[in-house]
Amino acid sequence: MKRFTLSVAVGSAAAALLVGTTTSAMAQPSPAGSARGTAHICASPAKGYASCNAIVVTDAAGKPVANATPSGLGPSDIRSAYGLTSASSGGRTVAIVDAYNDPTAEADLGVYRSQYGLPACTTANGCFRKVSQTGSTTSLPKTDAGWATEISLDLDMVSAACPDCKILLVEASSASFSNLGAAVNYAATQGVSAISNSYGGSDSSQLSAYDHPGIAITASTGDNGYGVESPASFDTVVAVGGTSLTKASNSRGWSESAWSGAGSGCSTLNAKPSWQTSATQCSGKANADVSAVADPNTGVAVYDSTLYQGRSGWQVYGGTSASSPIVASVYALSGNTSGYPASYTWAHTSGLNDVTSGSNGTCTTTVWCHAGTGWDGPTGLGTPNGTSAF
Repeated sequence: MKRFTLSVAVGSAAAALLVGTTTSAMAQPSPAGSARGTAHICASPAKGYASCNAIVVTDAAGKPVANATPSGLGPSDIRSAYGLTSASSGGRTVAIVDAYNDPTAEADLGVYRSQYGLPACTTANGCFRKVSQTGSTTSLPKTDAGWATEISLDLDMVSAACPDCKILLVEASSASFSNLGAAVNYAATQGVSAISNSYGGSDSSQLSAYDHPGIAITASTGDNGYGVESPASFDTVVAVGGTSLTKASNSRGWSESAWSGAGSGCSTLNAKPSWQTSATQCSGKANADVSAVADPNTGVAVYDSTLYQGRSGWQVYGGTSASSPIVASVYALSGNTSGYPASYTWAHTSGLNDVTSGSNGTCTTTVWCHAGTGWDGPTGLGTPNGTSAF
């Protein structure tokens, strides 16, 4: 077993953050007949910290599969599946908040976009900007290989869903909610339409850093099946669940079911937003609100050259880390982010693909962990079908 350990000083104590764990306990089953499996990029977080929600497809040795050419879902797939082929943002900005530094973020983004014929998105042309949680472009956090791959996944998913969106990457000094919250607060001052947060920790009380009316703040619901994570459980945040997405011979051309790894459930610490209906059967905030592809076995193509476990190149990723930036991008495409954007989505469910099959575990109330008609925990109200619900 190999672990990449990074110690971060917190006051006078040191909190050890484990990233890149590929133990058998963290791996998920391979598809039948395949030597491949999947592994979580980040280990479970300590109290007050978050873990990234990215999952990579691995080989028989448990190492990330990296190739010279891409496999997995690409931009045309994402835009086709979610009815975004003709959508345009007019140059709105999606902010990505993650922990630590990805030194190859811009270069890797360039490889991804070039591969798929997307317009260049660079610092030079004003499309891409990378800063610290204080807005510095020169004093950046330490590099962390696991979070660097998370960053590549996030940047690539914004590019896939919204090729004409500008991207602001804000790198927090550590994975503590204090630093991640500071990064969100900075992003909110930069004229962005949406802020995506592809990470989570245990259910915790609302933080003011994630309360910015007029901005779609999305967060992953988690990758460990039924259970609640923050910041997705905050009542001001759009909680984004996960699906398995495959091509199909139907009118849509795609089929979706609830992904078994998606988080869901009812917060016991955060109030139920006024727009969430009795369908949730929760007394507090219900996860999820909406969803998108997250199953690594129907995963997305990502390019990353920061060595993680000695591997770089084209890889296949999943996790609700993929679905959060996709949904944030759809909000940017709509431009309709006044107030708390989730309230509009709850009132316009006809613009969603209802996901009615699949489960993410066992629960006392069926709808919290089993997909069905209308709202359910793993997939929320459904997945984007164009931008009319956003």
